[in-house]
Amino acid sequence: MPSHTISVLVENEFGVLARVAGLFSSRGFNIESLTVNEDPLDPTVSRIVLVTSGDDAILEQINKQLNKLISVIKVTDFKGVDIVEREMVVVKIAVDERTRSELDSIVSAFRAHVVDIGRNAVTVELTGDSEKIMAFIELVRPLGIKEMVRSGKVAMARAVQLNENHHRRPA
Repeated sequence: MPSHTISVLVENEFGVLARVAGLFSSRGFNIESLTVNEDPLDPTVSRIVLVTSGDDAILEQINKQLNKLISVIKVTDFKGVDIVEREMVVVKIAVDERTRSELDSIVSAFRAHVVDIGRNAVTVELTGDSEKIMAFIELVRPLGIKEMVRSGKVAMARAVQLNENHHRRPA
């Protein structure tokens, strides 16, 4: 089933994330990725970006159910929209004298950043789209991944598609 990225603008209040997640679990919809942050321009608002799978009928049902939640201000389904999307991964990779230069080459090629160096491991941070993240992981896997943390996807419509109206509900 195809993945869908959905942005949900919500009132920043206690329990709203639990209500959104509960909506998915109670209907048997899976959340593949989830990120939440307070809007830096308006601390009364938070943005939830989630990735889920399903056909058009399931996606329509998800959108309808999200819009019924009291705390939801706006639901944006990015289906068919040109978006900017990014993820971040932090990977601790085993190194020795033999593999350190190979890792340096991979880090350079991906424009990643070394954030910690130890005698037997190097920790690398990388941001990019899902494909870039997966390609990096596959290249460093043979070196030995000791630990890895991967964020969920963050996404927004490209600027040329943005509606210039502010994101708040009309009064």
